[in-house]
Amino acid sequence: MKRIFDILLPIALGVTLLALWQWIVTVRQIPPYVLPAPGAIARAFADNFVSLMMSLLATLSVTVQAFLVALVAGVAIAILFSQSRLAERTLYPYAVILQVTPVVAIAPLILIWIGFERINAALVLIAALVAFFPILSNTTLGLKSADLNLMELMRLYGASRWQILWRLQLPTALPYLLGACRIAGGLALIGAVVAEFVAGSGTATGLAWRIIEAGNRLEIATMFAALGLLAFLGVAIFAILSALEYWLLRRWHESAISRQS
Repeated sequence: MKRIFDILLPIALGVTLLALWQWIVTVRQIPPYVLPAPGAIARAFADNFVSLMMSLLATLSVTVQAFLVALVAGVAIAILFSQSRLAERTLYPYAVILQVTPVVAIAPLILIWIGFERINAALVLIAALVAFFPILSNTTLGLKSADLNLMELMRLYGASRWQILWRLQLPTALPYLLGACRIAGGLALIGAVVAEFVAGSGTATGLAWRIIEAGNRLEIATMFAALGLLAFLGVAIFAILSALEYWLLRRWHESAISRQS
């Protein structure tokens, strides 16, 4: 009963806000080019359904590819850091520099270096840079959080570094990695949108470009429809990664076990 209430309460609030939005726009006669009503947004979504879905798939494709690139690179470098203090001391400051540098500032350079003829690769790289650091930092922390006494015990019984990594450090780091993935999934979407904005006309087909195009034409209802799809996509990514985290941890980790009670 509590879970049903937790689902219905946000839905009820959302419906109430949409009704209030519709009422304010109607009563105050706000022009649609300033703030369209939810009904107008729904009609714009229906009228542009096919093109919006194609743009959604384009943005989703870039987001998923960027997330996977960030995941593989982040985990691989985190493992390197856990096995080599020298590598961590040498490379980690550059990872921090990459994180704090605004991606909007370096995105045009990446587009120039990779070339507009390989625009998809450029978009994926830009989005992956945004999603990379949370995976690297959280996984590195997780690998370092393995019980030192257990590590010494495994060494005492003749375990190799690979066996310690595989059987102790990686399972310890898994909750940290899954938590980072929930953050990185949203950041990959944000990076994809930023990359599409920077790519500009004629090179991007995702939702970000649809927003720019609709804005230039003063099709504000279509802009809101594209924004709504972006929000839906972000929530869906977060929900899928949260479900994956729960499924992998539900039998042994406190964070998932406590969620069941």
